[in-house]
Amino acid sequence: MSTPGSTDNAGAAAGAAPGAEPAAGAGPAWSAWRVVVNLGIVSLVIDLASKGGHSLTGALLGQLGASALIVGVVTGLGEAVALALRLVSGPWSDKSGRYWRFAIAGYALTAVCIPLLAVTPFVGGAGLLLASALILGDRTGKAIRSPAKTVLLANAASAVGRGRGFGVHKLLDQLGSLLGPLLAWAVITVTTVLWPAFAVLAIPGAAGLGILLWTRRRVPDTNVYESSESNESNESNESVAPNPDRPDWPDRANRANRANPEDLADPDDPDDAGHPDQAHRDPAAGPRLPLSFYLLAAAVGVSTVGLVGFGVISFHLTDVAIVPLATVPLIYAAAMGAAALAALVSGYAYDAAGARVLLVLPLLVVLVPGLTLSVQAGAVLAGALIWGAATGIQESTVQALIADLVPNGHRGTAYGVFAAFAGASALIGGVLAGALYDQVPWLVMIVGILQTCALVLFLLTFRLQNRERRQPAGPQV
Repeated sequence: MSTPGSTDNAGAAAGAAPGAEPAAGAGPAWSAWRVVVNLGIVSLVIDLASKGGHSLTGALLGQLGASALIVGVVTGLGEAVALALRLVSGPWSDKSGRYWRFAIAGYALTAVCIPLLAVTPFVGGAGLLLASALILGDRTGKAIRSPAKTVLLANAASAVGRGRGFGVHKLLDQLGSLLGPLLAWAVITVTTVLWPAFAVLAIPGAAGLGILLWTRRRVPDTNVYESSESNESNESNESVAPNPDRPDWPDRANRANRANPEDLADPDDPDDAGHPDQAHRDPAAGPRLPLSFYLLAAAVGVSTVGLVGFGVISFHLTDVAIVPLATVPLIYAAAMGAAALAALVSGYAYDAAGARVLLVLPLLVVLVPGLTLSVQAGAVLAGALIWGAATGIQESTVQALIADLVPNGHRGTAYGVFAAFAGASALIGGVLAGALYDQVPWLVMIVGILQTCALVLFLLTFRLQNRERRQPAGPQV
């Protein structure tokens, strides 16, 4: 008979029946690719709900009486909340080791808040305030789940190549971001009003939570992929020779040469017992993050200030009547398709050529304001596609680089700190775009200066990364 909180979890991780003793040396229940794909499917269906709603938030706020500045502030603050609160949720998830719980709670909040936007047109003068609160609630869910979900993904993707793993995950994620706006478009076309498009998004939200709970039950500990590198190779205990041509070789070597991570768990500590994530964390590890990580966060943050949010873009499309209301989610869907393609291409390029592929990011962002705030439909569409490509690279390949810069056990903290930089930048960018909405040439000039600074910061990041790689590893303790 199994002991509660110990062999049950181990048996589940090995794919055994509940309560059965796991076989000695049993591997994970699923392959690393299956976990990567399942996490991608969760993101697909949840983003179908989330992005379907986001494609219409600017138009909804406008109908509820908001100005361009209010739209910029609300959507910018929403992104700031989604990013800056990770400064709390990231370290908290690292400290507790309960990455699955954070992921489930965050996805649940989004699954509730987005469909509730359907009621905002029916509450009179409180509609704008309620809509703003629900948008911030959805973004809070994003903040809660993202660091934990990214750690789960980074662990599984370590066995298949992080650039490829993050790229495939982002491809699935963006497929949901593509289908959500298409669903919204179909509902608006039939009903000619906004609120049913939000209400129908409750269905994919519930489906995503079900898939996530199933995945967590089958693979309660994604660290099995981190420690074994590859479920198929069975080479988990072999030393890894340094290979500076691989962007992640120091991390791979440290993981492969590390003592059995389960030795780190304290069986007398109730917080450790039964929580496999805890067993793979080094309790003596400190909070220090490499300087190259902070330079990367600064580079992406400066670049993000110039990335006009789609809330302002969708407000602009309806404000000047460039396209019919039902076409707005179609443009967002096209942007999400561009994000998926850019994430996949940049992910494979990152694995093949290294981090310098990210130099394309500020070159894309500098084009966004002038195109998306044009009065020509073709220019706005082109700008939306470029905006989508830039966000796809930010949310996939940048995340892969962070995982290679920061050792395991600190990545939740790193993603939280990184998100704080990006959150502050998103808020500044939203206010800047809203304030200069009627003065586009000034906005274009400011964004151009910012992207030049971002290029310099990226180059400094890569130089420091190479220097850190060449430094000899410290003594093993």
